[in-house]
Amino acid sequence: MSVLVLSHPGCARHVTPPGHPERVERLAAVERGLAGLPVTRVAAPLAGLDEVTRCHPRAYADRVAAAVPREGWAQLDGDTFLSPGSLDAALRAVGGMAAAVDEVVGGGAKRAFLAARPPGHHAETATAMGFCLFGTVAIGAKRALDLHGLLRVAVLDFDVHHGNGTQDLLWDEPRIRFVSSHQMPLYPGTGAPGERGAHGQITNLPLRAGSGRAAMRAAWGPVLADLARWQPELVLVSAGFDAHEADPLAGLEWEAEDFAWLTAAIVDLAESTCGGRVVSALEGGYDLEALAASVAAHVGELARGTP
Repeated sequence: MSVLVLSHPGCARHVTPPGHPERVERLAAVERGLAGLPVTRVAAPLAGLDEVTRCHPRAYADRVAAAVPREGWAQLDGDTFLSPGSLDAALRAVGGMAAAVDEVVGGGAKRAFLAARPPGHHAETATAMGFCLFGTVAIGAKRALDLHGLLRVAVLDFDVHHGNGTQDLLWDEPRIRFVSSHQMPLYPGTGAPGERGAHGQITNLPLRAGSGRAAMRAAWGPVLADLARWQPELVLVSAGFDAHEADPLAGLEWEAEDFAWLTAAIVDLAESTCGGRVVSALEGGYDLEALAASVAAHVGELARGTP
């Protein structure tokens, strides 16, 4: 059994200022989590800006590229920074997602995990925010439609913060169902149940601080059952691990075993609908030890039933 893991050293060249929670050391924590698991390694290729334009206007992609500093940092919003290696890192994330979708849809792998940064689910159509530059998972979903001709793709986001960027990028796309569970109230302030998308294809599952595993399981169970009836042809996951009880940025109080439970439920959905095809991508998770334990739980479940 083996999960395809896509990563690249270039993702460590996206350097944030001292004290920033989305830091290079997160990748080392992810690697600790992956140690000893059955994985097959592939280098994430470098995407071109044309791949970014599956979701973002070219003018926005060009604007991000032009803002990259020669040294030090450039600041795009209150907490989103660029360093000299940031564009390369973001394009490795997009390229890794593209390669993962191609491999899984094409039958080269059953499941894949993208261990890349910066994350992507807060990047809106023409706005970088929340540590994110490009909507990596949304771009992957659009690639599955545009290049592979899929008709139904599920995008599931369990990061503790609402995936406002993914929601924005997929708002008008009836072939993609987007589900986000997240703590509310919390940054970025979006994700109310009434935000349903242009075609009613978006489901938001706000959770109260301190609600823990019982509320999470009660929220996700019926939604996954409904998705099973919809029969997605591919499942993509925005895997944020900042709902962990040790994370400094939120307070849902999940533990590593809760990520294992939810991942197992997602794998079961995929097994019953699309031959088990799942592509997952790292989003948040800022306590390093909790991140390592949560990645181990998540990828361990992704490995279940793989060749």
